[in-house]
Amino acid sequence: MKPHFKEIIIGASIGLAANLAGTYLYIFFFSDLSLESTLKAAIANDFFGSLIALGAILNLAVFFIFLKKNQYYRARGVVLATVIAALCILILKFF
Repeated sequence: MKPHFKEIIIGASIGLAANLAGTYLYIFFFSDLSLESTLKAAIANDFFGSLIALGAILNLAVFFIFLKKNQYYRARGVVLATVIAALCILILKFF
């Protein structure tokens, strides 16, 4: 495996983890319900994509941290994770 590809995969993994963490933090701070109840309500009321989008805001911080450390391929991986999240939101909205 090429070293650049490995760095992109690491960045994408960190980006997806940051997205999950951002979604959890948003639910923890702004929801009165438990995590499970909030996710069930989000799926039932068709705003699960919005939760994913709000969680993706944390990717912005991770992206700039990687840029500051001159880890450009990992930053590309975070962008890839953000695109994956956007595709998930697109699928949830239209299908």
